[in-house]
Amino acid sequence: MTDSIHNSDTHSGVSRRAFLKGSGAAAAATAVGTSTAPLAAQEGGTEVVRGEKTISLTVNGQNRQATVEPRTTLLEMLRYQFDLTGAKPVSLDGSSGASTVWVDGKTVAASTMLALQCEGKAIRTVESLGGDQPDPVAQAFVKHDAEQCGFCTPGFVVAVRAFLDKHPNASEEEIRQGLNGNICRCGTYANIIDAAMSIVKGESHG
Repeated sequence: MTDSIHNSDTHSGVSRRAFLKGSGAAAAATAVGTSTAPLAAQEGGTEVVRGEKTISLTVNGQNRQATVEPRTTLLEMLRYQFDLTGAKPVSLDGSSGASTVWVDGKTVAASTMLALQCEGKAIRTVESLGGDQPDPVAQAFVKHDAEQCGFCTPGFVVAVRAFLDKHPNASEEEIRQGLNGNICRCGTYANIIDAAMSIVKGESHG
């Protein structure tokens, strides 16, 4: 059996051993060339980043710095470095909308964005809508009992505020469409819509 295998290899001009060595070297070269370091997307191109990096950004109006790894998400940075826990880690793909924040004025799912991508950007979280004088949207959610377990609530508050800033006279149907990127597992959609509509109608929530 050994002789027959050896003979068939030599007839082709390439031995089995040489072929395996060559293919193994090619695979190793490919792995080295493609996975030795994480990639972080940056505007203007792709930068190869190794190890930790300190970035500067603005968070809720304050200049901040954070030391992050290439794999660190914006959500992880906000929660574990800045102790801003409003945005929730419900879905890694952002489909729940629970990690919704503003980045340079646009709403994004913080769980789907790398912290490195936020270098020099302005981040705003649901905490910016609280304080001694809560935003009317936050007050409307309380008045209309638009929450239950509370996990989806911060994302919905941000989404409602962002949508109504652009569409202050939105209809109920427009609000429903505008919030279709946020999911409430407790099913409090009716109350959430009522809360949003009360802002459109100019109701007082103080």
